[in-house]
Amino acid sequence: MSDWTAFGRVDADGTVYVKTAEGERVVGSWQAGAPEEGLAHFARRFADLVTEVDLTEARLNSGAADATGSLSTLQRIRASLAEAHVVGDIDTLAARLDKLVTVAEEKATEARAAKDAARAEALARKTALVEEAEKLAAESTGWKTAGDRLKEILDEWKTIRGVDKKADGELWKRFATARDGFTRRRGAHFAALDTQRKQAQAIKEELVTEAESLKESTDWVSTANRLKELMTQWKAAPRASKEAEQKLWERFRAAQDAFFTRRSEVFSARDNEQRGNLERKQALLAEAEALDVEGDPKGAQARLRDIQAQWHEAGRVPREAAAGLERRLRAVDEKVRELMDSAWRRTAPADNPLLAQMRDQVAEAEQRLARAQAAGDAKRIREAEQALAAKRQFLQLAEQAS
Repeated sequence: MSDWTAFGRVDADGTVYVKTAEGERVVGSWQAGAPEEGLAHFARRFADLVTEVDLTEARLNSGAADATGSLSTLQRIRASLAEAHVVGDIDTLAARLDKLVTVAEEKATEARAAKDAARAEALARKTALVEEAEKLAAESTGWKTAGDRLKEILDEWKTIRGVDKKADGELWKRFATARDGFTRRRGAHFAALDTQRKQAQAIKEELVTEAESLKESTDWVSTANRLKELMTQWKAAPRASKEAEQKLWERFRAAQDAFFTRRSEVFSARDNEQRGNLERKQALLAEAEALDVEGDPKGAQARLRDIQAQWHEAGRVPREAAAGLERRLRAVDEKVRELMDSAWRRTAPADNPLLAQMRDQVAEAEQRLARAQAAGDAKRIREAEQALAAKRQFLQLAEQAS
């Protein structure tokens, strides 16, 4: 802790003074002991003020405290300094407090603006929900979807806080009216369904006819998707009379079963073929993993190329096995590559074909630069110099690596 006692003194009769830029002023009297003890007592009071300012500043900077409350605390301390019974660097603390008050005022203003913005946002959200509910109530014919959405709107409504009571009441009245209107319109719709049974029967007869026309198809993917779409349309269509509904359903289901049974038989045959391919690839993989990679990397590399060619010719395997097989074969390939790369790095620099090629490229770049300089073409000279520098750098890195 700073030695705040340097900013005060005690005279012979025990009067305690604090030193400020404006001069000395009396802050108290000390009769209980030595003058040094008196100064220490009043310095501790000043230290307490500093601690309070430190804490207030920390909370203000962290955003954990209410900026308005921090501002009030800082203003209170600042106002008390003129008559505070303390000994310490009052002038510096006053200047610090003036700055903190400015910061706190800015943060308090920002907090009020944020609160106003939050209130406006909450009002806007509830207004948007009400408008959506009114639109659903007036226009939607997707009864289940719209009904579910109105429930979601109500749940979301309950989570929004901060709207003033009057505006909230008016918005709630509009929402309740929209929801009641939707309920009445939905009820009228379903009441009218009794008159639509014959139309529903005609629609489902068309669905059955199309399903029966597809049951012999061999276009497995598009036909399966279309039959699923027909099922979706069936479920979405109104119900016909009980007797007609049951008969149409039996025909519709029979057509679907006929197609999917045939497809299952074809896929089973395909699975048998893929299982054979799997056995072949497993044998190739066993041969690859048994290669003497470390003893004869070149020979292993050549044989691995033959195995990879046969691997691709073997065809598809069951999906659940494909990834594991490919991963194991890649592991063998990577091991071969690593050993071949290691052997290449062990090649003497003079015998390294890559280094020789890179040196030729450097020489060629030097010749291009010379030609550009002879021609006096500034642009070509600049480009040739850049290309030569890059090739020399790559050659240097390759030689170091070797």
